[in-house]
Amino acid sequence: MATIEECRAALEKLSDNMGNAEGDVATAASMDRSVSCRITDLDVTFVGRMAGGRIVVRDTIQGPPKEKAQIRLTMAGDDLVALVNGELNFAKAWGSGRVKLEAGLRDLLQLRKLL
Repeated sequence: MATIEECRAALEKLSDNMGNAEGDVATAASMDRSVSCRITDLDVTFVGRMAGGRIVVRDTIQGPPKEKAQIRLTMAGDDLVALVNGELNFAKAWGSGRVKLEAGLRDLLQLRKLL
């Protein structure tokens, strides 16, 4: 089971990857939205903001977030680490229910460029 520190490091790596993106991926990564990433097996949620092509984690809270972020991810810690390391395919994980992504329709259309 991934630790909170490993999950935070995975989110930092994801942010770095987004910051180095080009073309359509860079355009999608440049959205300005509130984000949350709930790690079910650790019962924590990372909350922050996606802006300027990066994800900035502002806080780690116990349990589910009190406020609904514009972009919400839910998964186990091991799945987050595997996704960021390229060991888990997002589409397959999402289709099988291992990863949950919630956002408005317009945001989902933009986010698919990141995946």
